[in-house]
This record gives sequence, structure tokens and C-alpha cells, in this order.
Amino acid sequence: MPTTRCYYEILNVERTASGDEIKRAYRRMAMKYHPDRNPDDPSAETAFKEAAEAYEVLSDEERRRTYDQFGRDGLRSRPGHDFRSMNPEDIFSMFDDIFGGAFGGRRSGGGRRARTRGFDLETEVELSMEEVLTGATREVAFTRLDVCETCGGNGAKPGTEPARCTRCEGSGQVTQAGLGGMFRMVTACPDCQGRGSVVVDRCGDCKAAGRIPVDRRIEVKIPAGIHDGQAVRIAGEGEPPPQESDPAGSGDRGDLHVVTRVSQHDQFERDGNHLLLVLPTVFTQLALGSTVEVPGIGEGEVHSLELPAGTQHGALFRISGGGLPDLRTNSRGDLVAIIHLVVPRKLDAEQRELLEQYAETESLDMDESSPSLWNRIKDAVTGRG
Repeated sequence: MPTTRCYYEILNVERTASGDEIKRAYRRMAMKYHPDRNPDDPSAETAFKEAAEAYEVLSDEERRRTYDQFGRDGLRSRPGHDFRSMNPEDIFSMFDDIFGGAFGGRRSGGGRRARTRGFDLETEVELSMEEVLTGATREVAFTRLDVCETCGGNGAKPGTEPARCTRCEGSGQVTQAGLGGMFRMVTACPDCQGRGSVVVDRCGDCKAAGRIPVDRRIEVKIPAGIHDGQAVRIAGEGEPPPQESDPAGSGDRGDLHVVTRVSQHDQFERDGNHLLLVLPTVFTQLALGSTVEVPGIGEGEVHSLELPAGTQHGALFRISGGGLPDLRTNSRGDLVAIIHLVVPRKLDAEQRELLEQYAETESLDMDESSPSLWNRIKDAVTGRG
């Protein structure tokens, strides 16, 4: 029965998700429900095809707009691939660019077998803003599939060997006729999944899968200046190639992608490599002028800032080199201090008397030509101010 679930629900993303977020969500779903990792589980294959169908629509800007406005009915006038009736092999060939060849071992053009490569894996770490300044080291724990040591990856009980597949006679492929016999289509053998052999006596540890889950911990160095959502790639820490294409796992392993999540800071707001800071001040500091200390993001880091007499609430001051380092050049961005006038909630008798005396002499000159606060913030951040 065709699925009626929302495409966003299938990929577990919000309707406002960016293209990169949709791509990452599809990648996670595809790896989770891949048939190689879920043998003899029809529901996993169904989920895998659903994810591919959802990605095929949401990754296309025009089709996504149509779906958002009219739902699935709106897509019928622009039919695409019906992933629910497709073989997983066909889905891999269509989306191999997403995984960088991670689903290696699939047949390439002309029936040639490409060099096999294992699955990439993804995990996340959380960093503070201070750690973005200095860089950090994290121990990450993850689970990956490794070649079963008991059977060497072929899935057969020790002392036995897989038997030749009788359906494809060991070729791993079968030929099917289509459109009244006008052409023939070569596909992977459904009995042996393209391996050319079937396991009769299963390995007791991996149950003929040839792969077993293994818990692993490694230390990962996160470079200074990294941004939220960026990933550190650890080559070779992914999984070995799928059993169907490389039982012994002699091909290239996939990679581990460690995605960073930078937590919000109580004082600073990040804008690229720049930092914004609201700096509390009192009336006399702004009216008379003063030297104030501005806290930096680094441990014990303090900047001295000269406020000229008559400084206004909302004025911006740029402190060069007070921001975060650039990921490539390591040069630091700027710290932009936004002046915030703090009005006292309580006054003693003497303070009130002095302010009343001052109030008798003051006047207000509205300068209509002054740029708005947000325009000044924008100019300061972009370097125009």
C-alpha cells in the first residue's frame, strides 16, 4: 500500500529545513535502514525506499515548492521515480553522489565492478564558544559494523563454505525481460543479493551477515574556529565494504564524520568570525566619557575601551582581533561592543536631588538623520561602520 506519510515526517526534519539539513537527514536514514545492515527485514527496506522518495522530492527546489503548496497530488503532474517499486541497487546508483561512493561494490556502467568502499558514519559533539577559540579534543563513542572474525566475513559456519547460487549459477546477476520482450534488464540475483553464493550453514556469531556491531571509542581533535554544523572527517573509521560486494572487507573503509554543535553563549553572539557583546554602562560614563573594560571570549581576556564624552546608547565600538579565529587562516575576527545604558531602578535622596538640578538645565535635540540602531549594528558587523 503506498505510503501517505509526510515527506518531512519521513526524514524527521522541519518544513523550514535547509537543503544541507535534508541531505544529512536522508544520509542518516539511508545508513540506518540499508538492507545490508538489516538482512531479512522487509520493513527496513520499505523505510529505506520511503527515505529515498522523500529526498528525491525535497532536494529538488521546484518539486519541493509544489509539494509544500499542493501535497502529493500536486506532484502527479510531474511524476518522478516510484521508489517503492525499485530495487535498492537502483536507488544507490541514483544517489551515490550523496555518499561519495560509500555504497561501493555496486555495478557501474558496462557491468564493471567498481572498487568497493564501506559506509560512512556520523556522530555529533557539543562545543562551547570558548572551545571554538582554542580548539578542543573530544572522545567520541560510536558503534560500527566490522568483519566477523569467526567466519572471516563470508557468513558461513567455520569449516564450511558458501554454496554456489543455483538461480544465477554463481554470476550474481539475473536477466529479466521487459515491455513484451522488447529489451532485457540485468539485475542483481534476488536469491544471493548479487554475491553469487548462498550460505547453507550460518555462522553462529553474525547469523550469516558477515558483519557484527562493535563499540569503538576514539579521540578527535576539533580545530579552532569551527562553525556549528561543520564536520571533522576521520578517514577510515567507518565501516568495511558490504558483505555482498566484499565478504572479507578488503576494500576501503568508510569515514567517520564528527559534526560539531556549538552551544549558545550567555554574553556573546557569533556572526561568522565576529562576536557581538552588549556592554552595560551608566549615564555618567557616556556623558562625561570614560575608559571601560570589555570582557573577551578567552580565559582572562579583557579589552580596554575609550568612550568619548557624549557617547549614545546603542553606539557600536569595534575591537579588532577580539573575535573568533578563522578556520583556515587562524586570524581572529573582531569583537563589536554595543553600548547599553542601564537606568538605575532606585535613587537615594542625594542622587535624586542632583538629577533634579541637572534636569532643570538639560534640553533634548532630536537628530532625525541618525541611522537606526539595527542599521548601525549591521554596518559595524559588515565593516562599513
